[in-house]
Amino acid sequence: MAFIEGGSYAPLYRNDENNTKETVGDFYMDKSAVTNSAFSLFLEQFPQWKKENIKSIFAESNYLSHWENEFEADAPVTNVSWFVAKKYCESQQKRLPTMAEWEYVALADQNQKDARSEPSHNQYILDWYESPKARSPKKVKSTFKNKWNVFDIHGLIWEWTYDFNSVLISGESRKDVKTDRNLFCGSGSVDANDLMNYAAFIRYAFRGSIKANYCIQNLGFRCVKDLK
Repeated sequence: MAFIEGGSYAPLYRNDENNTKETVGDFYMDKSAVTNSAFSLFLEQFPQWKKENIKSIFAESNYLSHWENEFEADAPVTNVSWFVAKKYCESQQKRLPTMAEWEYVALADQNQKDARSEPSHNQYILDWYESPKARSPKKVKSTFKNKWNVFDIHGLIWEWTYDFNSVLISGESRKDVKTDRNLFCGSGSVDANDLMNYAAFIRYAFRGSIKANYCIQNLGFRCVKDLK
């Protein structure tokens, strides 16, 4: 795991009018996403989460569909639901990262911890979002290592966060800013503090269109761990 020194940053969405900074404490983050091989070991230890045993409330029918044929051991596991990702991390005495923790680490490029002002970094992210996605992602650590020594935070797969749906906006009115975790396709830009941060908008829009039992071919996860 990589050590992440905590700090503050300006998130895409404000918490309220008087607080535009999000603060995260020190923590550790997996250097890469959880792989197919690591996840298969988890299933051997906890067979109730195997495809043939899992209840539909915890994962839809697409769960682990890429395992129908042989899978790449060192590629990130995908087609896993939020429920299963959460349980995997707990089995490792870890947890899923919060949205703030993931975004904080994702600000970095190879050379600096906050690269939002670097056009080349933002373009790299957008180019990946625009490119057709292969059914089987490449191996982990196949993209750049950022300033935190974390690989593939951009450019390989999407990743679950613990509170992925916490910014959803209820109702049709832009004035209605109450969150509702049972709704999806939330509003796009209410209270956003950086309307030019298209890459972050894409991430939030994706989170706003899924539910916790969804299993998507380019959606995986990595874990984090608190400092003792």
